[in-house]
Amino acid sequence: MTETPAARHHREQQAGSLTPGSHILLPGGERTAEIHQVELEPDDFGAPALVLASLAGGGTLRIAVATTVTVTEGASDAVTPLPVPAEPFEEARQEQPGETPAAAPVAPAVVVPPLPAVPPAASGPSEEELALIPAPQGTPESVVEAAAEAHPDAMGVLLLADRLAKGVNFKSGSCLKDLSDLAHELFITLKDADGSLAVADLLNVLPYDGNPGRWTSVEASLALSSYICRQDGQKERAEVYERLIRTPENQETDPFKARMAAKVRQRSLNEPNLYDKEIFRSIDNSNHDAEREWRLLRLESLLFLRAHGGSETIGSGELERRISNELEAVRA
Repeated sequence: MTETPAARHHREQQAGSLTPGSHILLPGGERTAEIHQVELEPDDFGAPALVLASLAGGGTLRIAVATTVTVTEGASDAVTPLPVPAEPFEEARQEQPGETPAAAPVAPAVVVPPLPAVPPAASGPSEEELALIPAPQGTPESVVEAAAEAHPDAMGVLLLADRLAKGVNFKSGSCLKDLSDLAHELFITLKDADGSLAVADLLNVLPYDGNPGRWTSVEASLALSSYICRQDGQKERAEVYERLIRTPENQETDPFKARMAAKVRQRSLNEPNLYDKEIFRSIDNSNHDAEREWRLLRLESLLFLRAHGGSETIGSGELERRISNELEAVRA
């Protein structure tokens, strides 16, 4: 019996080494499919645990990293049936005169499940909604100077204002961090909501440039602004900030990567780092300064969760309670 190239040229390898373009033998051993894209999903310890192989013909295979799979060499269709070996007695059997030829056995089809739906992309605010964010009164430096003049005895504000007085550079990550810290200092320590919003809005209108380091400061500013406006009854303005905070979520155009990013994002929302161990350790050591710094980081995490709409583990009501508790603790 003549063998096809697909039947002869094959090799075995671990699933963790699969690459796009490989032709893998599907479960059941009767068909192959070309791999379009490969993603590694880590376990809870961060080690690669699961291979998600997107197939060119549609569908996704979930394979453990250490599983040995068969890869065929040479070109083939996206989904190609492999030859089914004939039974020994069938090869020796001769067709008798006048006998109707028996139908060839049909290999069972391998059903490849369709890809799950792509998560909906977060839509940004319209021009009319963006108009709810007031334009700054003067230059960024003058806004910072006005905040410092309103609180001449606040050392934290004065130190940040002195650094920013040299010039506000929106391409500098450290400058964005100083602006975000100033907005938080005005609201959290001095309870100056209007001054805090004026400084925060210098950051809130910046577009997402793909740099996570710079965006962290903008994200913290947006979350704080959303909370202040909600507390002040400015619901529509708060919704604009909440849409802006989701800007990075609609940047990925590849459906497979968008699904993976949404899964990772939801996991981080469900299991946020609230710095419990660090806070308890500071309390045990009677280190009040360190405790306050850790609580400020916890407050930022809670404000982000609230602006993002909560999570599957912490509802909006519980978030409000925790934010109030943290504000009271850091202001004490």
